[in-house]
Amino acid sequence: MADDIKILMLAGDYVEDYEIMVPYQALTMVGYTVDVVSPDKKKGDKVITAIHDFEGAQTYSEKPGHHFALTADFDKVVLDDYVGLVVPGGRMPEYLRLDQRVLDIVKEFSDRPIACICHGIQILTAAGIVKGRKVSAYPACRPEVEMAGGTYVDIPVTEAITDGELVTAPAWPAHPAWLSQFLKVLGANVSP
Repeated sequence: MADDIKILMLAGDYVEDYEIMVPYQALTMVGYTVDVVSPDKKKGDKVITAIHDFEGAQTYSEKPGHHFALTADFDKVVLDDYVGLVVPGGRMPEYLRLDQRVLDIVKEFSDRPIACICHGIQILTAAGIVKGRKVSAYPACRPEVEMAGGTYVDIPVTEAITDGELVTAPAWPAHPAWLSQFLKVLGANVSP
């Protein structure tokens, strides 16, 4: 795969640690250049991550994660340079969905491959691109999906669903299925 094939990833403080680290590393490993950006931040600036875990409570627990160094400047993103978009979850989506430039970016990708996981769906619903689509997300996001005109698909936390070029999953335990389906949508040829 050529190094000039680029994917854009949205980030912000308290993005879920595994949901930014694992896709970044996996997509880079197979040859994509992944530009990770955050509003009001530049290449080299860091975002704080949070680790969400499933420990038997009614919802996930949250622990401090790592600091993730951004790989590109948010203000310099040229959307035509990218073949796909990754939208991780965590608490980041609840405030990034208030940023009009973030919503405009997501809208620009509505006919290109998008991988969205967990609470990342909050950004997609705010951008208005789930209407008429079957998606998964963290179960607490179901009302938002349905109010935005999407069909929430309740799947195991280890699974993912693809609707056209949109690949969604409930949470980080779905990484193998989610990333595999995203690579297929991207047209990547990865084999043992």
